[in-house]
Amino acid sequence: METQSYKNHIRYYPPHHFVYYPIVMTFLAFSVYFTFTSEDKLIWSFISASFVVLFCLAFMLRQHYALTLQNRIVRLELRYRYFYITGKRLEDLEHQLNDDQLFALRFAPDEELPTLMKRTLDENLSGKAIKRAIINWKGDFDRV
Repeated sequence: METQSYKNHIRYYPPHHFVYYPIVMTFLAFSVYFTFTSEDKLIWSFISASFVVLFCLAFMLRQHYALTLQNRIVRLELRYRYFYITGKRLEDLEHQLNDDQLFALRFAPDEELPTLMKRTLDENLSGKAIKRAIINWKGDFDRV
């Protein structure tokens, strides 16, 4: 498996990103075209609106449940790792961090996590800054 880093950590789901969405977008483009060029503007407007709704719903539903669960698991994993490494509860500091910061810290390996956590709290690093500060990236290959 390829080593994960800031540059390659984004993950795509090919059936959704490279099959379903292009097909829906193509149908949407044709329906919008026919809305303006055919005599049945009302019907084609309705079809266009339907494709827009299908596109949005597919994106929201596919992502929403998986990401909500993934976020909970990442928090639990980070709490466990932080406690295991430092002997201190992350819950005491968690209210000082936003989601972006917490989720970026998961990529830090055990030996970098306490230092990066302190730096994040002291300097209020953004998620991107945290990811860039990681020296030995801890890959997360099971994300949605």
